[in-house]
Amino acid sequence: MTASTAVSGPKTALSADRPTYRQACGACSGCTVRRMAVCAALADDEVAEMERVMSSFTLEPNQALVEEGDPKRRVFTLTSGMLRLSLMLPDGRRQITGFLMPGDYLGLSDDEVYSQTAEAVMPSVLCGFATADMDKLMERYGRLKDRLHLMTRRALRQARESQMILGRLAPSEKVASFLLVMSARAAEHGQPESPVHLPMTRTDIADFLGLTVETVSRTFTKLKTQGLIRLPDPHSVEIVDKRLLAAVAGNVAY
Repeated sequence: MTASTAVSGPKTALSADRPTYRQACGACSGCTVRRMAVCAALADDEVAEMERVMSSFTLEPNQALVEEGDPKRRVFTLTSGMLRLSLMLPDGRRQITGFLMPGDYLGLSDDEVYSQTAEAVMPSVLCGFATADMDKLMERYGRLKDRLHLMTRRALRQARESQMILGRLAPSEKVASFLLVMSARAAEHGQPESPVHLPMTRTDIADFLGLTVETVSRTFTKLKTQGLIRLPDPHSVEIVDKRLLAAVAGNVAY
């Protein structure tokens, strides 16, 4: 398995002196991810209470929101953009473990520290809640707790999918599986299945799949030459033949 060498970036968003707080002015009810995020469990009049304890975080590309091992004082919903999650390996290299899309929740585990580093792949906006405030909301609204349990199960399924991708032997199997999973996740988030939007770099994809950047690039070209995908631009992949791509991935269930 290969992973890129970690490079120190700017301080995390949580280390800022004063986060920007959003007032309870109806922003949540008009949020584009309102019906797929954790707040989908609440009625419009109830979500105002959630909004009163919410703070907004804006990240630039490659800016860290939280670092692995930091005390977990807040939980987050990603409202726009994309985050990458990563671990630091014992030899100092980075292993990307997943990508968060709008509507996804950061902070599902019961750990007292953040188990992974979360960084922005592209300009991103998040809603943040102090863990104590979220605990109080869950005590008051049982539906909110049920929603988080549902999202936890979904996160576990995505973790299994990642393990299955890493378990593939051939680079073509890994890349094909990755494209199919990202396509399915896009559909779950109300986005088109194809073309698949991949705002992350080829280095990010390599660090996720356990491949070199050169191998990832060659594999994309190979799948394109085989007529399975098209590459309209560096950050989009059009799936031409989903059935054959699934066959390459070794999974006919797609």
